[in-house]
This record gives sequence, C-alpha cells and structure tokens, in this order.
Amino acid sequence: MLKRNALLVAVATMVSALLAACGGGQDRQVIQNKGSDTLVNVAQAWAEAYQTVDSATVVAVSGGGSGTGIAALINGTVDIANASRAMKDKEIKLAKDGGHNPIQHIVGYDALAVYLHEDNPLNTISIEQLAEIYGDGGTYAKWTDLGVEVPGCKDQTMVVVSRQNNSGTYAYFRQTVLGKGDFRLGTRDMHGSKDVVDLVENTPCAIGYSGLAYATEHLKLACISAETGGACVDPSVATASDGSYPIARPLFMYTNGEPTGYVGKYLDWIKSETGQCIISEKGYAPAVPVNCG
Repeated sequence: MLKRNALLVAVATMVSALLAACGGGQDRQVIQNKGSDTLVNVAQAWAEAYQTVDSATVVAVSGGGSGTGIAALINGTVDIANASRAMKDKEIKLAKDGGHNPIQHIVGYDALAVYLHEDNPLNTISIEQLAEIYGDGGTYAKWTDLGVEVPGCKDQTMVVVSRQNNSGTYAYFRQTVLGKGDFRLGTRDMHGSKDVVDLVENTPCAIGYSGLAYATEHLKLACISAETGGACVDPSVATASDGSYPIARPLFMYTNGEPTGYVGKYLDWIKSETGQCIISEKGYAPAVPVNCG
C-alpha cells in the first residue's frame, strides 16, 4: 500500500510540474476552433503564432468543412466556427433556439479559383460556361465543346471535380455559379481542397475549384469572365480584395455572442495588422488594408 501511495504521489507531482511548465495548469485556456477547410491552414498558422503572444491560451484547430463548424457552434461545442460561407437563416434560428447567438466576423477574403491541368490549353472561362459544365442539365461534357483539345485526355470527356455538400466552398460556388441550382450527376466530390488539387494535377481531363491559397505551380488557374466573350479577371489577392474577381468571397469566423475574455482578445489579434499579415502570407486577401512590409 505504501508503495502504491508513493507511486500516486510521484505521478501527481509529475502532472503538476508538467502543467506548471505549460503555463500554469488551471490558468491555461483552450479555444476550440473548428470548420472550413479553406480556412484551416491559416487558422493553424494563427493558432501557432498566438502562442508567442499569449502562452496561457491554446487554440485547438480542426477542419471538416464550414457545415461542421457551424453545426458545432449551433450545438455549443466550439468557441469559434470557421466558415467560407455565411450562416443560413435556418442555421441562425437553430442556434438561437438552442440559446446561442451567432456573431459574424469577416477575417479575410478569398478568390475561389477554377483549376485546370497544366497541359490544358484553355485560358479563359465564363460563369455561364462553368454553369454548363457543373450544372444539372448542362450541355458541356467534353473539352471540344469549349473549342479545345487537351493533350493526354483520351476522349476529351471532362472529369468534373467538386467538393462535398457540407463545404462552404461548395455552397458558395453553387450560389454564385449555379444560382442555387443543382450540380450535375457524376461530379467527383472531394473531402478537402487539397484533394481537389491533387486530382486535377494528375488528371489531364479534370476541372475543379477551391480556394486560391491551395493552388500549386503544377495547376493552371482559369481567367474568369462574368459573361462569355467579356473581359476576364485572374484570381489573385488583389482582385479578391477589390472585388473585381467574379468569384471572390468573404471568409468568416462565428462566435456565440460578442466575444469577450480570452476569445475576444484572440479575435482582436486576428483582426490586427499582425494577424492580417499572416492571412496575407497564406495567399488570402486581408479583411482590412495592412502594411506587411
């Protein structure tokens, strides 16, 4: 029994020492932050950088899609929900019915890029043409329908790559390009933005879409025009900032009520020049003009 008690004391002492080393144990605060895959990389960068600002606050970041983060906010299991789309009226009602009060914070802007394989000769595509490719009843199924032939694409049949339906990127693309119409059957719905990039990079016949920050040098980014035959705009931080890119969108964080305490301090830091320079470094447009040097 004496040996057992001695062991328990030793373990308790070790745990206390570890907690003290990590910033004080009971004084240590954890912010639960979940949601958008578009935002997950910058959210992780913010969380890591914030440790140098407030070592007593830990930000636990996870993805899963905007719908996942919003559902967690509705259920009261997160402090901050990341979303690449605005909450729907029915989601806000569900949250309020559960005693929660969602408050929206714009933390940046993103150009939703249309990815093509690097060998695809197409350079420009319009919103109308995207609707014909992605929309239910659309008439474009082959690259030859757009007047091009893609090297390595055997029968020129498009491989149409999308996101899963709990993704804010999916919802925003549907609203902006399809006018809330349905997607065509047979799209390849990927779990995350990186999955979209990997598939398009390795598939000559493919076309996909996701956040600009996920683009690689092995992809071609289509120049997008609002109307077929009209002037097109390339996706960039600058064109997302000034709103000239046709598929630019705000990026959100949602809190339950106006954030106070350690959550409020964290949101204030994200909106500060330091936090906004981090989102700029990650390939997104800052929510406010900043001088990052």
